[in-house]
Amino acid sequence: MSDSREFCPRCGDPVADRDEPRPGEPRTRDRKLCDDCYFEDFDLVDAPDRIEVLVCSGCGAVRRGESWRDVGARDYTDVAVDETAEALGVHVDAAEVNWGVEPEQVDENTIRMHCEFSGIVRGTLREKSVTVPVKISRGTCDRCGRIAGGYYAAIVQIRADDRDLTPAEREEALAIAESHVADQEAKGDREAFITEVIETEDGPNVKISSNGLGQSVATRIVERLGGSFESYPTLVTEDGDGNEVYRVTFAVRLPRYAAGEIIDPNDGDGPVLVESVSNRLRGTRLASGEEYVSEYAEGETPDADRVGRHEDATETTVVTVEDEHAVQVLDPETYEAVTVPNPDFFDDEDRPDAVSAVKHDGDVYLVPDEDLGSET
Repeated sequence: MSDSREFCPRCGDPVADRDEPRPGEPRTRDRKLCDDCYFEDFDLVDAPDRIEVLVCSGCGAVRRGESWRDVGARDYTDVAVDETAEALGVHVDAAEVNWGVEPEQVDENTIRMHCEFSGIVRGTLREKSVTVPVKISRGTCDRCGRIAGGYYAAIVQIRADDRDLTPAEREEALAIAESHVADQEAKGDREAFITEVIETEDGPNVKISSNGLGQSVATRIVERLGGSFESYPTLVTEDGDGNEVYRVTFAVRLPRYAAGEIIDPNDGDGPVLVESVSNRLRGTRLASGEEYVSEYAEGETPDADRVGRHEDATETTVVTVEDEHAVQVLDPETYEAVTVPNPDFFDDEDRPDAVSAVKHDGDVYLVPDEDLGSET
């Protein structure tokens, strides 16, 4: 009677029946070996003799192949652990694999990684210990090199129409730019960065890494603070394929009037304390306390006279409240008692001893004590 069992092609011993490989699994010659012969040449772990890691000394990015990657490591030990995990290979036949690593700091640039592996192979628990030295070398990634070299592709000029930027506008516009660029960088765009912010008397110039990023920054500033922007491309060079490369200046112009200004729209109803300049100009009528909304189309600017700013208002004494429509105060210039309109924001019941007021075209107007111009 013949024996139908298979035999080990190396030693000739009979081999126990095994399950056929599942679809897609390799049908290797090693599958026919008996366990003794199979484990003679078996390595649970394939480990390199040495791992070299190039780390950017500026941002901590790691060079992998032809590109740099942000790995978010806290220190070089984290980098060494990650690179070791990438470099080590576990045998394809191993199941239920567990591994651990114990880093040993040899010197500033060398970390010895002591790794312990275990897995089930052919129903047998196999264990393996390997030690891999990781050499850390430092360099400069493309991004940090560009920043250090002052590279930029776009300039966002932040100005105001026919006036100076307020400190609050300058601060908020820069915060918008920095926040948006940081968001793009956090999403994995390593080409997103601000090279430099140059302060001028008229406003800041923000040098940005790409034209697309410059346009999106300008758009967000205008959406938040109002106004408009125009772009001015300048041909600077050609790339290796002969394509023209442009550097674009995005000239942002914030609205002519800023929140906190007092203006006279010259419509016969007196001055307005500007509260918002995004889209339409909005504010509070000083004579009545009613809301003012510019009748001009969205983005257009009314032709108004500048009276001053909220902080320019002078404190003056309240003489008496005549009725719900009028209050008597001292003229802040002549100190004579004058009757002025009683606006909605004046508290008749809890009558203050003093109020803020401005004088325009010979008339005195009360100004809210609270800075309504703080909103944009």
